[in-house]
Amino acid sequence: MKRIVAALVVAIGVAGLSPAYAVQPDEIMSDPAKETRARDLSRELRCMVCQNQSIDDSEAPLARDLRLLVRERIAAGDSDTQVIDFLVVRYGEFVLLKPRFNPHTLVLWLLPPLAVMGGGLALWTYSRRRSKSLGTADPSLLHLTEEEEARLERLIAAETQPEKPA
Repeated sequence: MKRIVAALVVAIGVAGLSPAYAVQPDEIMSDPAKETRARDLSRELRCMVCQNQSIDDSEAPLARDLRLLVRERIAAGDSDTQVIDFLVVRYGEFVLLKPRFNPHTLVLWLLPPLAVMGGGLALWTYSRRRSKSLGTADPSLLHLTEEEEARLERLIAAETQPEKPA
């Protein structure tokens, strides 16, 4: 019972934790609406050092520089699209955690669904071939001959007899 209560307390504690962000207090904008925009944009941008984290989550110095750059652009009056476009021009498409759908990212977007469909097609083909081969199998292959049955019984009997101590 104590384990269940302890597990429940830990689960509630973990669920109640808010995600830790790397944004420093000196980076936060005074206008809450602009700060919300900056945080939303920061979650869409990749840290070039960590590569699998957003700049909002990363503590790398480059991520801090990018967060400050986003806030500078917002303070200058740029729209979200203008901020993203500015960073893409400066750092390339790789800065986006979710790349745009355009001709040079077509393979990136279409490969996963095509791979799933190819796998499904392979499984379907395999199951059809297997069901056809089972239907045409020689029935004599599914049964043991008398000689095989006798040998199997001898092996089972030898295995079930207790060994004599030496």
